[in-house]
Amino acid sequence: MQELTKKIKQKALEIGFHKVGIARVNTDYQDHAVDHLQAWLNLGYQAEMAWMNNPKRFDIRQCMPDVQSVISVALNYYTPHQQSEDKKHGKISRYGWGRDYHKVMQKKLKALSQWLENEDNTIKTRYYVDTGPIQDKVWAQRAGIGWIAKNSNIITREYGSWVFLGEILTNLNLISDTPHTEHCGTCTRCIEACPTNAIARPFVVDANRCIAYHTIENRAEQLPKTIADNLQGWVAGCDICQEVCPWNQRFSQETDIPDFQPYSGNIAPKLEKLADLTHEKWQQQFPASALRRIKPTMWQRNARANLEE
Repeated sequence: MQELTKKIKQKALEIGFHKVGIARVNTDYQDHAVDHLQAWLNLGYQAEMAWMNNPKRFDIRQCMPDVQSVISVALNYYTPHQQSEDKKHGKISRYGWGRDYHKVMQKKLKALSQWLENEDNTIKTRYYVDTGPIQDKVWAQRAGIGWIAKNSNIITREYGSWVFLGEILTNLNLISDTPHTEHCGTCTRCIEACPTNAIARPFVVDANRCIAYHTIENRAEQLPKTIADNLQGWVAGCDICQEVCPWNQRFSQETDIPDFQPYSGNIAPKLEKLADLTHEKWQQQFPASALRRIKPTMWQRNARANLEE
C-alpha cells in the first residue's frame, strides 16, 4: 500500500492539485469533530443552512459504506489583485472572482478518481467538492493539508487560507499522513477585525452574524440591520477575517491556474449598476461563476444596503 499511496500523491500533483494528503477513516482521531458540529448546530449557528444537519455529515460511512481512506486535496486560488476602497464600488470575495471552483475542482477530482479505478477493478471511489455532506475541513486537517483556524477556515503553511478543498473517498486502506497541528497561537486578529462579531469564540463562527452568509445564502428581501450597517462594501461574501490573517499576509502566492484569474468586472463592480442588476445583465456578468448562487434580487439588495450605509 505504501507504493500505491506514493503513486496517488504523485498523480494528484501531476493533475494540478497544489496539496494532497491522506486520512484513514478507521483511525481514532482526537479532534472531537462530531461533538463540535453537534454543539454548533444546537446553538443554531447554521442559521437557515438546514443541509448542515445532514446525518451523513456525522458519519462518512453513510456517504460510502466501504470507505477506508479519504484523499484530501487543495487548490490555491489567490491572485494579487486588491479590493477597491472606493465607496462607489462593491467588494466580491476572492473565491468568486474567476471561474466556478466547483467546475475546476470536479474536473481534476474526476481525472484522479478515474486513474485510480483504472489501476485495479476492485478499487472504488467517490469524490466531493464543497457541496457534499462531508466535513471537508476536518478531513483536510486529519490528512495534514492544514489546520482549522479561529475563523473556521483551513490555513496551509504554503498558501495561507486561500485554498479550495476537495476529497476522494476510497475503499483502499492507504497509508495516512499525520494530522496537522494548529498554529494560530495567541493571535486574535480575525476575531477583532470582524465588524459583526461573527466569530462567537475562537474556532466557532455564528452564520447569523456573518456577512458572507447573509450576502450569499440569505434569501430575505432585507438584510438584518446589524449586517446592513456593517457591510463595508461587501456584496458577495466577505474576506475580512482572511485579509488580516498573518499567515495570508506572509505566505499568499499567486495561483498557477488561469481559471482563477478574475473575470472582468468582478474586482470592483459599481454599486449603482448592481443595485439595478437585471436578469439579463446577471447572465452576462456571471458566466460559469460560483456567484450565480446569488440571484439578481439579492445583488440588488446587497448593493442598495451598501449605498444606504
